[in-house]
Amino acid sequence: MHDIADLEPIARDVPHTKRGHERCLALLLSANDLFLKHGYDAVSLDDIVNHAGGSKASIYKFFGNKEGLFTAICDYRREQFFKDICMPFNIEKDDLRNYLIQTLLNLQIHLILPENASFFRLIMEQTQRSKQLAQHIHEQGPKHIQNAIACILTKANELGLITCEEPEYSAQLFFGIVRNLEWQVLMNIYVQENEQENLKYIHYCVDRFLDGHQKV
Repeated sequence: MHDIADLEPIARDVPHTKRGHERCLALLLSANDLFLKHGYDAVSLDDIVNHAGGSKASIYKFFGNKEGLFTAICDYRREQFFKDICMPFNIEKDDLRNYLIQTLLNLQIHLILPENASFFRLIMEQTQRSKQLAQHIHEQGPKHIQNAIACILTKANELGLITCEEPEYSAQLFFGIVRNLEWQVLMNIYVQENEQENLKYIHYCVDRFLDGHQKV
């Protein structure tokens, strides 16, 4: 169960009681399920209320409108998606290579989960209609996780572990390692790969990435 504080960056009007929190989260999760099952356009606010209970007034209060509710779902799922990908990293104690490998493996696991894959495709549909939504998701999703890696690369550069004069560029390059998988998931053509071959690929790419950041 999420704490009330957890809804602060998600809900428009954060409920201050346990009951209000539960009602807000129920609406969000019900809408998530219905959008995944039927598509965004096919689901009305009445459908969401009938599924979750409560009233449309609660949706307007917590999320503003249907678009605001969808954005809140994106924010909620983003938090669930990224919390286990970039784990805390102690630059002075942890091994950078192992951390980068594990980050990519964590990302792959989350990318190929059927519900996540379906939601990615739903996002792609909706962002074609709303530049504001597209910008929001990009800033809070891909760019956010790239910045996290860029910060680690910056610290590694400062300590002399690697040479990385453009950490933001390098972070983009790093996540390019899984770009083919992302496209396969988005186009719904992903086929489960051999685990050993996948590990070999990740190790190879991370080693080449680090090779490119060694002092000349």
